[in-house]
Amino acid sequence: RRYVESLSAYARQFLGQMDKPDVDYIEGLSPAISIDQKTTSRNPRSTVGTVTEIYDYYRLLYARIGIPHCPQCGKEITQQSVDQMADRIIGIGEGKRIQILAPVIRGRKGEHVKILEGIKKNGFVRARIDGKVRELSDEIKLEKNVKHTIEVIVDRIIIRENIRRRLVDSLETALKMGEGFVIVDVIGSKEMFFSEKFACPDCGISIEDLAPRMFSFNSPFGKCPKCDGLGTLMEMDPDLIIPDKNKSIDGGAIDVWKTFREDTWTYNVVQALAKRYDFRLDVPVKDLPQGIIDILLYGTNGEKVKVSYDREYGRGDVMFPFEGVVNNLKRRYRETSSEFIRSEIEGYMSIRQCPECKGKRLKKESRAVTVGGISICSLVDMSVKDELNFINSLVLTEREKIISKQIIKEIKARLQF
Repeated sequence: RRYVESLSAYARQFLGQMDKPDVDYIEGLSPAISIDQKTTSRNPRSTVGTVTEIYDYYRLLYARIGIPHCPQCGKEITQQSVDQMADRIIGIGEGKRIQILAPVIRGRKGEHVKILEGIKKNGFVRARIDGKVRELSDEIKLEKNVKHTIEVIVDRIIIRENIRRRLVDSLETALKMGEGFVIVDVIGSKEMFFSEKFACPDCGISIEDLAPRMFSFNSPFGKCPKCDGLGTLMEMDPDLIIPDKNKSIDGGAIDVWKTFREDTWTYNVVQALAKRYDFRLDVPVKDLPQGIIDILLYGTNGEKVKVSYDREYGRGDVMFPFEGVVNNLKRRYRETSSEFIRSEIEGYMSIRQCPECKGKRLKKESRAVTVGGISICSLVDMSVKDELNFINSLVLTEREKIISKQIIKEIKARLQF
């Protein structure tokens, strides 16, 4: 019974538990000790913080009392009024065509039959479901176990001088349906996301309502879109593709070209490149201009070169754009279904820090939320001792203390373990 009590509340719900013994005092009882003998997880998404659940409580803390800032200018962001939204939309320019959408379902599983029926009864005829515009008069069946996003198309407008009243009415309707959120789809340009809650008045950047999933690098709502929440990228490494720059191209400098012979298509293409850009194949790569090396690695950027061939089946010339060794490997890595080919190509790749999130794993909007003046990324980079000192020194308002009391208690219990 004592061992079961030492487990988390989540684990205890799956186990039966004995009643407490009807005694006043027990002496000499050995402590309950559990030794876990499983191997350590090799999942790159698993960290000390996620395993010990500390990070889960950090996410909850930042979602409940975090202060959002503009990821572009760093200014603390606040609510936007409907008039401010209208001014921003009208400012994109007269003649622009827009769609005003109300997000009613965002990344939730289910068939959502009642939601769709309710939208239709309210007089709306179209909705964007999982990125595709659908007529609500059609029969729509959604997979129950797949996450869906449903956005009602409230209005379609062309920006004109006298359109403000209609625009404001449509925004108010969309905000009511979307519970304070509205999406403006500018045809032929980027979408604009507005919130009655959080938006930067200077940059016009709006962010979603703070929620724990926004601070999870395992969730599409929080992870960095560039590295998919890993903090690193597997990228083609030119130094692995050309490991020995003292060799010439003829001498096998480009390691990918295992069979670089005169009777191969690759040789014909490289000969055509040498003729077009005036370089020799018997010169060490280190002596070639950087521009020539870039062409070999990254291609001719769509420019076609005249490739001559002479084979048993015939001879002739063909205009051919060279994609480059790096782009060729990327394409093959993306398209192949062979694990052998993938492992071969991975031999020319190296792990590098994500340039977007700098290894922090979260999207920029999540990294711009602070508690006590620091982001969740900076907090988890601290040592356990420094984290505990930070939590103990937090200066909170009375409201924030009430909201975060139980969360902070759980964080301290784990940090002091």
